[in-house]
Amino acid sequence: MSTFTAIADPIRRDILALLREGEQPAGALVETLDLPQPNVSKHLKALRAAGLVRIRIDGPRRFYSLDPAPLAELDDWLAPYRAFWSAKLDALGDHLNRSD
Repeated sequence: MSTFTAIADPIRRDILALLREGEQPAGALVETLDLPQPNVSKHLKALRAAGLVRIRIDGPRRFYSLDPAPLAELDDWLAPYRAFWSAKLDALGDHLNRSD
């Protein structure tokens, strides 16, 4: 699964947002998201397949953490759009400053 496909789902984006705060046990993700455990597991599996999360097993518990490396691909893809909008917003700011 690609990074783009993985983050297309809002629940997966919610999981990534929770993991930005640090490592989380699977049960905490289930509780916070208020979703059935099988649903959360399905999304975690997709995020693992995309390389966006790591898993650490400690006895019967599974802990998940964010692996931000694949997000660099997304950042690279967004860079030209960021430059495009930055130029447009700079031009708007210049126009508004001249209007004063």
